[in-house]
Amino acid sequence: MLELYKSVSFKISEIITKQYSTSFSLATSFLEKEKREAIFAIYGFVRLSDEIVDTFHNFDKEKLLNELEEDLQYALKHRISSNPVLFAFAETVIKYSIPYDLIDAFLSSMKSDLNKSIYSSREEIKKYIYGSADVVGLMCLKVFVDGDEHKYHELYHPAMSLGSAFQKVNFLRDLNFDNNQLSRIYFPELINQKFTDEVKKQIITDIENDFSEAINGIRKLEGRARFAVLAAYYYYRSLISRIDKLSADKVMQQRVSVPNFIKLLLTIKSFFVYKLRLL
Repeated sequence: MLELYKSVSFKISEIITKQYSTSFSLATSFLEKEKREAIFAIYGFVRLSDEIVDTFHNFDKEKLLNELEEDLQYALKHRISSNPVLFAFAETVIKYSIPYDLIDAFLSSMKSDLNKSIYSSREEIKKYIYGSADVVGLMCLKVFVDGDEHKYHELYHPAMSLGSAFQKVNFLRDLNFDNNQLSRIYFPELINQKFTDEVKKQIITDIENDFSEAINGIRKLEGRARFAVLAAYYYYRSLISRIDKLSADKVMQQRVSVPNFIKLLLTIKSFFVYKLRLL
């Protein structure tokens, strides 16, 4: 019967992924079944942690996050949990030898959101992004390389760069919500000045530098992982392109998104680039 519970646990993480992120779930769907389930499990855990921090208002968020961490440690030690999301994630961590220091760094960034709202230096935001995004990319990389430690270390920095790029794009896209609803400032450039077209340009240039390093790593991914990550890459490049075309005032007023038919076209593009080895 535990096999049924295991199957349902992974299915729940898949449902969470599809409900919260159509683009991420679409890219993940191109992977082989076992790797697809593992990536869904990673996303499910990340989303659950993020929801505690960002949406569980009027509840004791710190207590809930600490309990989540304790329950995860129990699941990793005993390979069981009454929380399906934690059970699926723990099984994935064990199967793909995901180092706990990556998980610890992620949870540290989540905890920082409970009591820190302004990141005033590049060092501070770099540390936060490492924990909130880079390590998630590294967890996924562990799944993609499936035990190949040489490949993992070879793609370590490009995977971090891709995680950083995705996170910074999310920061730009959610600038209005983060500033006005959560009172958070993630860009040090906004500490002593308003969000202007020039500041937007500086931030986008920084993101483009991350993308430039990341694409070198995507080229070296093998199998369907290259297709899946490439689809996500093209989606985020499309997103940042749309943000780049808007004025700073417009970016502050609306949440930019990519229409579903464009996502479909980007997926088709990714497929041909992958199949014809154009990358």
